[in-house]
Amino acid sequence: MKSFLVSLFLLLSIIIKSQTYNGLNVSLLSVINPNTSTLITPVGNKYSGCWAWHQANKNKEYAISGASNGTYFIDITNPTTPSVSAFVPGRAASSWREIKNYKNYCYIACDDAKPNVFQIVDMQYLPDSVHVINSSNTYFERGHTLWVDSNLLYVGGITFSASTSPMAIFSLATPSAPVLLKTLDTDIPSSVIGYVHDMYARHDTIYASSGDYGLHVLQYNATTNSLTVIGSYKNYPNAGYSHSSSLTQNGKYLLFCDEVPSSLPIHMVDVQNPANLQPLQSFYPQPQTTPHNPYIIGNNFAVVSCYQDGIYIFDISQPQNIKLAGYFDTYPQGGANTGTYTGSAYNGNWSGYPWLPSGVLIANDMQNGVFMLNASSAYTTTVKSPVNAVGLASQQTQLPQLFLFPNPANNFISLHFNSTETCVLEIKNLLGETVFNKKFQGPLSEYINLSGFANGVYVVTLTTSKGNVAKKLQVNH
Repeated sequence: MKSFLVSLFLLLSIIIKSQTYNGLNVSLLSVINPNTSTLITPVGNKYSGCWAWHQANKNKEYAISGASNGTYFIDITNPTTPSVSAFVPGRAASSWREIKNYKNYCYIACDDAKPNVFQIVDMQYLPDSVHVINSSNTYFERGHTLWVDSNLLYVGGITFSASTSPMAIFSLATPSAPVLLKTLDTDIPSSVIGYVHDMYARHDTIYASSGDYGLHVLQYNATTNSLTVIGSYKNYPNAGYSHSSSLTQNGKYLLFCDEVPSSLPIHMVDVQNPANLQPLQSFYPQPQTTPHNPYIIGNNFAVVSCYQDGIYIFDISQPQNIKLAGYFDTYPQGGANTGTYTGSAYNGNWSGYPWLPSGVLIANDMQNGVFMLNASSAYTTTVKSPVNAVGLASQQTQLPQLFLFPNPANNFISLHFNSTETCVLEIKNLLGETVFNKKFQGPLSEYINLSGFANGVYVVTLTTSKGNVAKKLQVNH
């Protein structure tokens, strides 16, 4: 049976590979689309987060792809002929599945509505099989994102069986049985950080992308098991929903993305003094690109997933003069390559993984599958192209801040916006359908009943004559 499935996946890879994809200094090795389940998300997404693992004792490499129906473990030791080695079913029709590993253990979290589970998978038996050693809500039920640094597991936007927290830290001293050490809300009030969407941790320092609460720098003291805020970065030009970040190897510079509203620039900041983060450069891959997840290689290159425009590689060796080194468009259906961003701005490339010993770059596209790419030319080409930089001196008119809470929300949200002019409030789901629309004159202070909203993610947009502000809203009943 396994040989039949391998043959089928190889055939699908060959058929899909024959499609033409746009790129610069990045070439296609293969693409595999194993998720044939009808249990896709309401907006048609088949894949989400991805990770990878190098099995050193067997010198094999695997792409680990989160999908709407579970997690695929794909042998890419020969990246031109990938094959599925194992599949672990998960919550059906999942919009989010995030993956990290520690040693030979793979940790899988999902942020869809209950019932849900946290999974721990032992990968040591690959390529023959994997062993699921936990698939329950014993540790927690839901988590939006994961990060592993040393033997600590960080979970953002965590939901336990009877409570929630913006972030939690677990010990992986015994990798098969994590131990909860700390939840963020025990030390830091929700008025300061009410949610952590994603985090990048190194040693005792955590860069917490906190959605509408901005970017925060935290310090974790393992001796006292305590968290403190040592810096923050908010209200910068073109600020949006703080989504995710990545740190250079020397620890000097942080690249981060804001996800909502769409088409915001990528930002590079100097973090050498956490109490006084300094902007270095803001730039666009394409004028309407929506960046999602960044990954930094050493001190010289950044790889960024950019939804409808695929995966981009930037030369960041001069952090105030960032240049485009290459890209590969995993989503030919729309974006800059077609001149039209059709459908949702949040279709296309969800994530990547650039750190395998072979140098193979993995890119997970929500609609089109798992791509194995050769990016060696992007890393070695000496002539780089200037990016679409946003001058720090030429800043957009700053609108008042839109306050929205709670978020995630259950039964209602409260919105406040200090304006003296007419503004229009719209709430849309990820299909682009308007579920709420109202015009206001002057300051806005509104309570909105969410009882008729389905569970999921919405974009709240406030439009004025001077521009618009938008925030991402998650509804969990």
